[in-house]
Amino acid sequence: MRLTGKKVLSFIHHEFEDLELWYPILRLREEGAEVDIAGEEAGVDYIGKYGVPATSNLSYGEALAKEYDAILVPGGWAPDKIRRFPEVLKLVRYMDDQKKPIGQICHAGWVLISANILKGRKVTSTPGIKDDMVNVGAEWLDEPVVVDGHLVSSQRPPDLPDYLREFIKVLEKD
Repeated sequence: MRLTGKKVLSFIHHEFEDLELWYPILRLREEGAEVDIAGEEAGVDYIGKYGVPATSNLSYGEALAKEYDAILVPGGWAPDKIRRFPEVLKLVRYMDDQKKPIGQICHAGWVLISANILKGRKVTSTPGIKDDMVNVGAEWLDEPVVVDGHLVSSQRPPDLPDYLREFIKVLEKD
């Protein structure tokens, strides 16, 4: 198992994109990584866009960035809620400063935009937030997955295999 000993933090809030949360978590666990799910509150069942639940095992404020090797941000409508929490933005900025892997897919780019870490970076996302990413100074590419150093971004659920293949490579190097 390639990721044994790695610890990853995934954010959650209501209306996350079900596959964009669960596929990465399951793939990383399959490779031996420990994955925590942080939400606004610990022990809450958050419901995805298509009705699949996920329970947070800690709150955003309880997550200590120095304990994690990487962060994942799922898409859906959840990122618009997740980015409103200063604790989340602080975690993302810390991981970026430390050059730790940050994965984002679909609308998850909103969280990175609010954390102000995208200027001069190459990224992708759902085309629906392309203008938002370009307006903060990112170079947006129309590709299934884009790797820019420790930042791994992807567009939509059909791209999940490519996204996780690249994210796992980046996390292995860390």
